[in-house]
Amino acid sequence: MKRRDFTKSAGMGLLAMQSFPAIALNEVLKKATSGSTRIPLGLCNHSLRSLNLNAQQLIEYAIEKKLDSVLLNTFQPFDLLDSEYLAGLSRLAKSNNVSIYIGAGSISEKSKSFSGKYGNAATLLKEGIRVAKTVGSPIVGVRIGSIEDRYVDGGIEVHIESVMNLMKSVRSQVLDAGIKFAFENHAGDLRSEELLALINETGTDICGALFDPANAVWAMEDPMKALETLGSTIVCTSVRDLAVWETNEGAMFQGMAIGEGMLDFQSYAKTMVELCPGVPLHVETISNSARPIPFFKPEFWKGFPRLKATDIVDFLNLAKKGKPLEISTPPVEITQKDFDIGLQRAELIKSFDYLRKDCNTGLKS
Repeated sequence: MKRRDFTKSAGMGLLAMQSFPAIALNEVLKKATSGSTRIPLGLCNHSLRSLNLNAQQLIEYAIEKKLDSVLLNTFQPFDLLDSEYLAGLSRLAKSNNVSIYIGAGSISEKSKSFSGKYGNAATLLKEGIRVAKTVGSPIVGVRIGSIEDRYVDGGIEVHIESVMNLMKSVRSQVLDAGIKFAFENHAGDLRSEELLALINETGTDICGALFDPANAVWAMEDPMKALETLGSTIVCTSVRDLAVWETNEGAMFQGMAIGEGMLDFQSYAKTMVELCPGVPLHVETISNSARPIPFFKPEFWKGFPRLKATDIVDFLNLAKKGKPLEISTPPVEITQKDFDIGLQRAELIKSFDYLRKDCNTGLKS
């Protein structure tokens, strides 16, 4: 796909969603008529990053907290990648009615986020397919990297073209495995209309969206609008609440426990039931760490050369409503690591409790 063609396709955003392929739409309609209106509730491993838990410990945590699924968003939590070890994890999860979702991380070799630990991007992708099939994951989560990738020569489109060609090259393997790639909007690298165009061009039979509402804010979007744009392409999620507010350089945002921020998760959950029923909410709490969005600086716009003022109006209106948050520091008698561990555990439990009580989320009592 030529870059100018992709740009045209991305700019059509909502129109592309309205003309979404009949096969994917039929899948959504089948799910919608199944009678279930509750959303599966899960955990993303990054929520407990300071504990450094391995895959088995994360599954055991999900069992203990009566969660429906766990998202292992890179290979890092796996102690091994051999079939016997992976099959053991699958048995543990299935025997306790926990679904495993896995991710392979960045698949753009042009990104600073890409790791060559598992070989080149093609090797990583094929390994992701094998791991997903072995543990029973319906998806392989993939991404470009971060907002920094918008500032390389050729912009984000260089990455987009590369990853689309890579995913298309393994179409037969993905179809044979009965899974999909779940492409994430990660750390401000992709806006929803760009992600939607990427999915449609790659093919909705092998690719869907892994949507993160906080990362949509990083790319100057209203997360509810982004959710509606991606709609039925969403096959996986990682979610947190957030606050965003105006600053002298533009705006700042910060993740929060779900139910304590600016997102209306009751509406969010209802929209998911309507547009992508059956897709779990994997909680990925990241708080006490503010991120700048310096859109008043001219150099910032080099990463968004085709974006118009009208494209960020909803985001600007959201930022106007926000209030600055202070960063918490540990008392002198507690180490930073212990403080972080306590905070991550508490934020996660608060999020689970709110989602279960107020958002019709969680399949287990």
